[in-house]
Amino acid sequence: MQTGLKQQLSQWIAKRFQVDQSKTLRQKDVLVFIYKQGFLYLILILITFIAGINYANNLILGFCFLISAILCISFYLTFKQLHDLQIDLVPPEVGQVDQVLSLKLLIKQSVASARYLRIQWQAREQLIYIDQTQHSVELPFIAEKRGLYEFETIKIYSTYPLGLVRAWTYLSPKQKVWIAPKAYDWQKEHKNQATSAQDSLDEFKELRGFQHGDSYQNVAWKQVARGQGFLIKMFEAQANHQHLEIDYQQIPAQSHEDKVSFMMGLVEQCEQLGDDYALILPQTRLERGQGQSQLIKAKLLLAQA
Repeated sequence: MQTGLKQQLSQWIAKRFQVDQSKTLRQKDVLVFIYKQGFLYLILILITFIAGINYANNLILGFCFLISAILCISFYLTFKQLHDLQIDLVPPEVGQVDQVLSLKLLIKQSVASARYLRIQWQAREQLIYIDQTQHSVELPFIAEKRGLYEFETIKIYSTYPLGLVRAWTYLSPKQKVWIAPKAYDWQKEHKNQATSAQDSLDEFKELRGFQHGDSYQNVAWKQVARGQGFLIKMFEAQANHQHLEIDYQQIPAQSHEDKVSFMMGLVEQCEQLGDDYALILPQTRLERGQGQSQLIKAKLLLAQA
């Protein structure tokens, strides 16, 4: 029964606090209530009030009214920590399984003032201090499955200034992000198999002198140690700038998930070597290219496959 109530509450929160791309926190969006130590503070107010009445002591009653006023002021100050904040959500173009997926929060205020906020998401918590008109925060998420990823509800709250009262709100992002498959380490798993893709990418060709912009990953360290100069190992794909067509039908795997994972590994390998590549899937095709834009397109296609 408790699980059912929690699910209903989570569904209500997700529906009530939905955010498309941007949201300005108004009075109806901010919840305020007594927080932890605040309950002890209420007991103190009650005790002093009863003592003042019983003993007809104006000094005790005056103290009771003073601490009551402090509690009322805390409600207002804590509420103002969240009120009128504008929060923009900037999701990434595409993510990948088991890699960090960063959701950027741009927090804006019309006038620079000090705000002490805490952000909770996926059992994590981060304290942020804002004293400028704009502040950005990146929240890391981890996607475990390929496909369309839906961000979990984010909680933002403050207990400033005395910790007696908490003001909080929720952000339930509408945006969803496509998650590409985890790159299959085909070189490690198939290092003893002579596949055409592996031959084209791994076949050693020659050594040449180091040039500006070369990756230190390909440095021939044995030759450097022997005093033969700073040389770079060249492979066939690097030397010939070979165009690789990554065809879904030719991938040596049984299941669909293994195939797209294998293709993701080949895409990343081509990007590391600087080779052009094309992606051929049953329902679509990505034309030949290379670079960050090509990589994002490839990830999107493999995420949607």
